[in-house]
Amino acid sequence: MKTTASLTLFLFFLNLSFISKANIPEMIFTEYTLENGLHVILHQDHSTPNVTVNVMYHVGAKNDPPDRTGFAHFFEHLMFEGSKHIGRGEFDRLVESAGGQLNAVTTHDITNYFILMPSNYLERALWMEAERMLHPVIDSIGIATQKDVVTEEMQQVRDNAPYGRWRTELFATAFSVHPYQNDVLGSAEHIRSATYEEIIAFHQQYYVPDNAVLVIAGDFDKVLAKEWIEKYFGDIPRGIKQIQRSFIREPKQSEQIRHTVYDNVQLPLLVKGFRVPGKNSKDYFALEIARIILSEGQSSKLHSRLVDQEKVALQANSFPLFLEDSSLMSFILLPNMGIEPEKLEQLFWEELDAFRKSTITDRQLQQALNQLESQFIRGRRDINTRALNLAFYYTFHNNTDFVNEEFTNFSNVTTEDIQRIVNKYFIPENCVVLYYMPAQ
Repeated sequence: MKTTASLTLFLFFLNLSFISKANIPEMIFTEYTLENGLHVILHQDHSTPNVTVNVMYHVGAKNDPPDRTGFAHFFEHLMFEGSKHIGRGEFDRLVESAGGQLNAVTTHDITNYFILMPSNYLERALWMEAERMLHPVIDSIGIATQKDVVTEEMQQVRDNAPYGRWRTELFATAFSVHPYQNDVLGSAEHIRSATYEEIIAFHQQYYVPDNAVLVIAGDFDKVLAKEWIEKYFGDIPRGIKQIQRSFIREPKQSEQIRHTVYDNVQLPLLVKGFRVPGKNSKDYFALEIARIILSEGQSSKLHSRLVDQEKVALQANSFPLFLEDSSLMSFILLPNMGIEPEKLEQLFWEELDAFRKSTITDRQLQQALNQLESQFIRGRRDINTRALNLAFYYTFHNNTDFVNEEFTNFSNVTTEDIQRIVNKYFIPENCVVLYYMPAQ
């Protein structure tokens, strides 16, 4: 809602949410569904007197109307304008005056809201989220205000920021038919043109209980929590409009796609995006391990070769963004001073070709698993992340228990699996190459 840092943090934890049963206690939770379709997950942790209320709606940028790109993100902002019983600007005050925090984030697939409060304010947080779902105030003042806010955000974090458009350009080039081709922030023209009737229709279609999951995590009384959930959410009616869940499949890429962007930057940026399946694919686990071996940390293959040995790159890392339907495995390369991007690209392909032809060792696999486990342990330390993960596993997998099972899938990956997916996906004809060049 307020900064892109929240989106970065969200994507970091979203892609690194893996559990090792050997080292992390099983996450205990209960779940049930209200008559109106709202799915509820309760996870108690009495170690600190805090509680998180997390509501995830299964709507993101891919659900934007084609002529209203950025609508889901715009709506995320609009939902902080107030409600029938909460005045304009009061959302922040009601939380912060109690010593709490709140924020939200929109991705291509979901919109997520959370309120972190001292435990004795749980009822207030539940009431606020029910207000947001049932009857937010959507009026001309709020619409005009948030149109200004989100179009200004487009300028600050994307259009006028150094390299701010690399993901926008990469996805627009890689996806020709799937709505992932559209940027989450969307088009300023589309947002400015949105009508009151379109905005109301969007809320009525997507901000409904049967399109959401409510998670409470932290220090709370389960009996009281269930009473309050029924009190505030139980009478909210189900949605009456159909929600699109299946989207046109992107055709298989048969040859390398190249695209050059000129912008106000000092150094070129080289991005390699490989078309990969979505997070529900069986190949996801081997792909993530391969990414770590190739580009995670200073001991990774790309960093060792391009940064340390050849000294042709200042950075050689990756952006792990696994979406629901399909995605891109993106490698980001920043050339060293005086190094032409063509030279860097040549050495990248040499290293990747050597990786495809080499034998993945058990030691490399175990090191990657250790990194995954360590990163997950860090992410498991706070109730916000746990609440987010519970909502995510239910929304994407329709299986909340996967939160306690996923690391087993990583542990079952073999060196042969990695070799297979590297040769299947990390090939030139499956790659989108983006040159992000200085305008001068």
